Amino acid sequence: MSDLSTVTVNILGKEYQVSCPAEEVDALTRAARFLDGKMEDIRASGKVVGLDRIAVMAALNITNEYLNGEAVLSETQDAYGSRITTLTDKVSQALAQHKQLDL
Repeated sequence: MSDLSTVTVNILGKEYQVSCPAEEVDALTRAARFLDGKMEDIRASGKVVGLDRIAVMAALNITNEYLNGEAVLSETQDAYGSRITTLTDKVSQALAQHKQLDL
């Protein structure tokens, strides 16, 4: 089992102590900076007041971006899968024709 590290992250000027596996410290730090940036953007817009509301809006925005990214990834995988199937069929046909020419 991996050793736990305690990391101090700063979000909207507040410090939070978070424990995570030692090998995930960099990822946690990047995630905290990303979240802080999103929350800072929302606070700077002046449209949302209160830490709780800012956090919820940031969570909704991040989740929406994630789900949209998943949808794009799925569409891309489907498109590549279809293209690979088409190319595989063409290669198989070409090999079959070549085999017939050798007979």
